[in-house]
Amino acid sequence: MEKSSETKSVIEQAGEDLFNFAVDREDIKLLMAGLHEAADIKRNAVEYELQILKIISVGWAISYYLENYTQKDLIGAAYWHTIQEFAKNLSDTYGLFVSQSIDYFQILKDRLETYVHALHDRPGAPEPAVIIGPVFADLCGNKNDAFTALTGSKMFISTIGCVKQYIESLGVKQAM
Repeated sequence: MEKSSETKSVIEQAGEDLFNFAVDREDIKLLMAGLHEAADIKRNAVEYELQILKIISVGWAISYYLENYTQKDLIGAAYWHTIQEFAKNLSDTYGLFVSQSIDYFQILKDRLETYVHALHDRPGAPEPAVIIGPVFADLCGNKNDAFTALTGSKMFISTIGCVKQYIESLGVKQAM
């Protein structure tokens, strides 16, 4: 009995930690500061899409790096449940300010679907970031802007690397 409550607390903590990482904006600020001045893009669109990409990259990395682990579904569910609550609060707050409703969680789901679809369309690509970057640039409004594509690729690579490192630090057990 004690072991299951210990596992539950580790899972809840992991969901919370991963959520806090996903919504932290420090790396977004750094990427925005490093976005080349010649980038032919609306910077507010890039900043908006970077946050979305980071959130869904964390979720993707949970599934990918915990693929053979018994805790995958529990940690993933804890993360996405917290993201869903965050998205609802954000949607409600935004709706109050502009008298227009949005569903931020639906936006996240749509973006995830866009990226997953792009990855499935190019199964032989050497690295997912090669696909993610150009899709990111397209979502920002200029699919041909190499600086924006590179920024999206950097966000994806950095995010999944941090999640991998965090998951390794948890010491979760592989499924038999």
